[in-house]
Amino acid sequence: MIDKTTVKELDLNRYLGTWYEIARFPHSFEKNLVGVTATYSLREDGKIKVLNQGYKNTLDGELSVAEGKAKIPDKSQPGKLKVSFFWIFYGDYNVLELEENYQYVMIGSSTPKYFWILSRTPQMDATTYEMLLEKARNRGYNLKKLYKVPQKLN
Repeated sequence: MIDKTTVKELDLNRYLGTWYEIARFPHSFEKNLVGVTATYSLREDGKIKVLNQGYKNTLDGELSVAEGKAKIPDKSQPGKLKVSFFWIFYGDYNVLELEENYQYVMIGSSTPKYFWILSRTPQMDATTYEMLLEKARNRGYNLKKLYKVPQKLN
C-alpha cells in the first residue's frame, strides 16, 4: 500500500519556474528522454502552464516538447494537483515531499506507477537523493525500476 499523503501547504508562486528531473519511473510519455525539465507558469485563466522538455536518447539529441496545463481542484488540498496534456483528460500530480525552500520535490500519483524526484538544479547531492529514496521506500514505493535521469552539468 502506497502512502499518498500530500503536503499541507503549497505556495504556488514559489513552486512556479523550472524543475530538473532527477529520477522517475519509466513510462511511455517520457520514453528515451534525458535532460528533462518541467517549467510551470501561471496562465491568464488561473490554471498553470506546464512545459515539459527533454532530449531524445542523448543530451545532444533532438528536443522533445510537451505543453499541458495543471490546476488545484480543491484549495484545501493544495498538494493534490491535476495535470493534463491530452485535451480534457487529467492525471494526478501529488506533491508528496517539498523542501521548505522549494529546492526539491517528490511527486506521486493515485497509482504507484508514477513517481518523480525533481530539483531546482540539474544535479542533486547524494545525501539529499538517498534521503528522498528512503522517504519513498517508507511510503511503500518499490524503487527497483527507478530511472536516474541524465542531466547536463552546469
